[in-house]
Amino acid sequence: MARRYWLLKTEPSVFSFDDLLRAPRKTTGWDGVRNYQARNFLRDEMKKGDGVLVYHSSAEPTAVAGTAEVVREGHPDPTQFERGHDHFDPESRPDDPRWFQVEVRAVEKLPHPVTLDRIKRTPALAKMDLLRRGNRLSVQPVSEAEFRTIVKMGQTAE
Repeated sequence: MARRYWLLKTEPSVFSFDDLLRAPRKTTGWDGVRNYQARNFLRDEMKKGDGVLVYHSSAEPTAVAGTAEVVREGHPDPTQFERGHDHFDPESRPDDPRWFQVEVRAVEKLPHPVTLDRIKRTPALAKMDLLRRGNRLSVQPVSEAEFRTIVKMGQTAE
């Protein structure tokens, strides 16, 4: 199966790319996703070895901060079963989990984060789901060309 590429949104005040770099083995479970379409991407489509753009949302500025790769495919998100956790879901059961996560490992912090404004001004990125009006999905597919363009942009300042 061909390698696929994804954009994962995170709020840096909750979990930043630097937090991922500091995590044991630079790896973490991408937990807390509570949208069914995003869950389906995590559960069914993201595969080991897929490339990931880590995007800081609710930040100033919003930007792709780094790259990662999927190191473990979709499996139940343990936070859905943890009473008192922000992501606890009383309707989800261990024998029929509702929410899933993947594990990702940091690959590279971009020397120059690629801002949303810069993405919007780049013709090669005009069709990214990120730019689609009303799309707030925290897990989004990106094309290989979009992934490579953003990584290349992140190597140089504007």
